[in-house]
Amino acid sequence: MPALKVYAWFLLKRLGLTVLTLWGLATLVFLMIKLMPGDEAQMAAGADASAAQVEAMRIRLGLDAPLVAQYLRFLLRVAQGDFGTSIVTLQPVMSDLGKVLPSTLELVVVAMLINLSVAIPAGIVAAYRQGGAFDSLCRAAAVTLGGMPAFWLALVLQFLLGRVWRVVPISGQVSFGMGSPVVTGAPSLDALLAFNGAGFLNALWHLALPAAVLAALFSTQVFRTLRASLLGVLRSDFVMAVRAKGASARRMLTDHALPNSLNPVLTLAGTQAGAMIGSAVLVETVFARKGIGAYMFNAVAQKDTFAVLGSVMFIGTVVCLVNLAVDVMQLVLDPRIRSAQFGSQH
Repeated sequence: MPALKVYAWFLLKRLGLTVLTLWGLATLVFLMIKLMPGDEAQMAAGADASAAQVEAMRIRLGLDAPLVAQYLRFLLRVAQGDFGTSIVTLQPVMSDLGKVLPSTLELVVVAMLINLSVAIPAGIVAAYRQGGAFDSLCRAAAVTLGGMPAFWLALVLQFLLGRVWRVVPISGQVSFGMGSPVVTGAPSLDALLAFNGAGFLNALWHLALPAAVLAALFSTQVFRTLRASLLGVLRSDFVMAVRAKGASARRMLTDHALPNSLNPVLTLAGTQAGAMIGSAVLVETVFARKGIGAYMFNAVAQKDTFAVLGSVMFIGTVVCLVNLAVDVMQLVLDPRIRSAQFGSQH
């Protein structure tokens, strides 16, 4: 079988698994809608709607149809990107999410940069100096941070860094009077587009603490994964052969051991990128940032069922698509995975 057909078959299988996962998630969301107490038509029409208005909303939403027909229509709407209409904003949930998503992505991107820039160097040094003071300190920190609730860490850092030492702001996205015209919805990017250097630095200043808290939740996983992978490679036969040929310790580490240890980290980082969007819900709420987290928090507080479940469906879709992208990236970058997947056909 030609290589192109093999790649196409692999991609088709992964797409099929992704579609099945999304179908399962959509089915779960539909069941949650049906099993939640209350009348869907009443919730959509509003608490003060008359009986006639509720009945008109029931017909409009297709709730008078058999359950199977409702389910099929729901799947069709989800496939078209229709996650329902918010009963608070009276706008499509997808439209609302499009307005707040850039702010969340800004937080996730900065958190991922902090995550990798701290965890990867720490993992490399800890593995190379296994059993040393730095290794012991990093492992203790990883265990401590890994078992710490995110909201508790956020509140403690808010109190210490924002209230006691006044190093960073404890809430918001920009200081009063420092905002830029909204173009993308991400304050730092909007400041750059407006050539507002002071506003850009101010947005990053507000972003530093929530991004650090979000990064702390995931950096311990990257550190432990890279350290374990590097230790395994450093003990392998081919590294012993490189040492026997007289290669320096730095060259052995950077040219041979590290490239063969990054595949698990790539997999984990890709998975974390999607999971961070879900975890940002709590962080954004604590730090009063406008994003998907604040949107979902307000939706729960105001009992906006369609907004909550639509957000869940959206976040689940993002996670599935990110995982698909990671699978394809691994296939392209790692010959060992291509060999395992395709064998002699490749």
